[in-house]
Amino acid sequence: MNAQTSSADAVSASARDRVIIFDTTLRDGEQSAGASMTYDEKLQVAELLDAMGVDIIEAGFPIASIGDFEAVSEIARNTQNAVIAGLARAIPADIARCGEAVRHAKRPRIHTFVSTSPIHLKYQMNKSLDQVIEIINATVAQARGLVEDVEWSAMDATRTPIDDLCRCVEAAIRCGATTINLPDTVGYATPEEYEAMFRQVIERVPGADKAIFSAHCHDDLGLATANSLAALRGGARQIECTVNGLGERAGNASLEEVVMAIRTRADRLPYVTGVKTPMLVQASRLVSAVSGFAVQYNKAIVGKNAFAHESGIHQDGMLKNNETYEIMRPEDVGVRATNLVMGKHSGRHAFKEKLKELGFELGDNAFEDAFRRFKDLADRKKHVYDEDIEALVEDEISSAGESVKVMALTVIAGTGGPQKAIITMDVNGTHVTKEANGTGPVDATFNAITSIWPHQAKLSLYQVHAVTEGTDAQAEVSVRLEENGRIATGRGADVDTLVASAKAYVSALNKLTVRRQSPIVNVAGAEPIRIGERV
Repeated sequence: MNAQTSSADAVSASARDRVIIFDTTLRDGEQSAGASMTYDEKLQVAELLDAMGVDIIEAGFPIASIGDFEAVSEIARNTQNAVIAGLARAIPADIARCGEAVRHAKRPRIHTFVSTSPIHLKYQMNKSLDQVIEIINATVAQARGLVEDVEWSAMDATRTPIDDLCRCVEAAIRCGATTINLPDTVGYATPEEYEAMFRQVIERVPGADKAIFSAHCHDDLGLATANSLAALRGGARQIECTVNGLGERAGNASLEEVVMAIRTRADRLPYVTGVKTPMLVQASRLVSAVSGFAVQYNKAIVGKNAFAHESGIHQDGMLKNNETYEIMRPEDVGVRATNLVMGKHSGRHAFKEKLKELGFELGDNAFEDAFRRFKDLADRKKHVYDEDIEALVEDEISSAGESVKVMALTVIAGTGGPQKAIITMDVNGTHVTKEANGTGPVDATFNAITSIWPHQAKLSLYQVHAVTEGTDAQAEVSVRLEENGRIATGRGADVDTLVASAKAYVSALNKLTVRRQSPIVNVAGAEPIRIGERV
């Protein structure tokens, strides 16, 4: 019996309360600077979240842009099981637009929010608490007129006086809110404070038993997961989180951390979720690929080192009994024991089975392209590891649909300098070749790209790491570009570090071009909204 099973058996399933998992990767997660996802990427993530058993998918902020509206609408049409929520400010036009976006869902939800803390009322809204309550009355009633499932959030709840918060919650429930979210918007609370806030509001507000209470925590002090679990003790039964903890500033509570903490420590957390945990690593890798945000090696649950043991004492213990240093089984989160299997003699059938094992389901065209790239990689690399195949497929996912791609690169470098790069790129179906010099091979490569695709973006991040060990390891490069307040991150993988660098740079430029086309929406009577506004 392993540690996780031992804990789970301490409390019978019938005695454990069901916790609703509300995933906001596509909304709050996408608001991470540089993490913007394309329409197709959002649909892909939503499909996986639905298959994984997430209860509610917050698909986006429909008023933010036409692209966001269309993505929310399509996700609403296609999702089979999860509730589909859209976010709306407490503004009639926002709520109407949100209702239109989610109306095709089998189970639609409108999630509307307004600030309640004194500092927000004074400096952001310039309104009194009484005025805010009037806004709550009108907008929650409007939302309830469009859908039966309405969530209301008190932005900056943890810095709101408890009496004021209770007044606002009471108004929202009275006007038809079915879920009440009390977010730690700025990551300020401690677990004890957050638990006490929920307990007090639920005890004091008339009709609190008619609503489900929800936690939404940011990780500014590294307490998002701890606060979310504390909220359950205070009476909350919904947790809002994101895959990999993606989100504004320091991010949100990590879905994988919340779910596995509940699963592993059932002796202290007598709750249960509907999430299929063996899909957690698959979800993590997909979100990392489409967002361009690499997962840190020591990230809990899904990091590459989460189940790695280097210390001699640890290795000795693991050889004798896994429970000496592992409180979870790797397979429970989707980590495999096998690693080296594939090679240049492997055929299509074996490759397709390997992809399924790694959690990738590709269409015919995408599979053929992936197989071709795998064969090319196998010819260039002595050993092909699972991580190599994952990097290969994720590189293809991140570059799918891009209008400009790297076709060929030659770099001349040495101690004498200057270094020279000659690059050929596919620009909307036309091959263009240019060369440029630089102070180093990477600089020359990026200058050559810029000679084909002129831009004013500033390179704010250039990061390289090896996918596997050995001198023939694939390099995975992350590049972040900034231009006029817009940020885009690109990733590229190749056994040649310079080719990976070129791919990452071009990927970021493609995403930056998409972001340039995203309009800033101004609703009559409201402040302009940018993608960065959040709960």
